[in-house]
Amino acid sequence: MTDKIAKIGRLAMRHEGTNWNAYYAMPDTMEGAIPIGSITMRFVDNPERKKAFMDFMREAVSDLIEETTGHRPTWPDGPQSAPERERSGHG
Repeated sequence: MTDKIAKIGRLAMRHEGTNWNAYYAMPDTMEGAIPIGSITMRFVDNPERKKAFMDFMREAVSDLIEETTGHRPTWPDGPQSAPERERSGHG
């Protein structure tokens, strides 16, 4: 028997205009997503800085989830693409 992992939220990263924005969102929707951070795209052109920002935002989401549930979440390996219906443009 395998353990089921409940998804109670996710980190959603979106390139919007000149910024890269981070949101805490429910698993299947951006409706009601909470903005948690933003950075100008030119600062994350460097892969190390991009990873550092993502790690920082992941920790922020982990804090929110832990405060609510009492449990620190685990994260899958690597980023996962958003469903096509949720992908934002660069406008």
